[in-house]
Amino acid sequence: MVKQELSNFFIQKIETAKVQFERTIDCKHTEFDDLYPYMSEQPQFFWYKRYVAWQELLTVVKLANELDLDWSQAFTEKQAKYVQSKVLDAKVLDYWYEEVNSEEEKQNK
Repeated sequence: MVKQELSNFFIQKIETAKVQFERTIDCKHTEFDDLYPYMSEQPQFFWYKRYVAWQELLTVVKLANELDLDWSQAFTEKQAKYVQSKVLDAKVLDYWYEEVNSEEEKQNK
């Protein structure tokens, strides 16, 4: 029972971190903006914010791995591979939603 509660806790934390990261990809407001409101006018702030959100996501995933919890269910297969590679590059930002968008298009047809 404790392991299930721990698993649920980490899945919730992973999903929260994923949403925060996705909000940075979409250039939307995040909690980080509230910490540094004077920085929002700086162009490099958006990149810095993405790296902070990415690191938060990687940290929660790392802890889940150390506890032998399955974190990948919160991601598409491609997204899980990006997280496993740990490198945030333009490819991740450009193609993060690729599978999700194509799945939505298939459902709408």
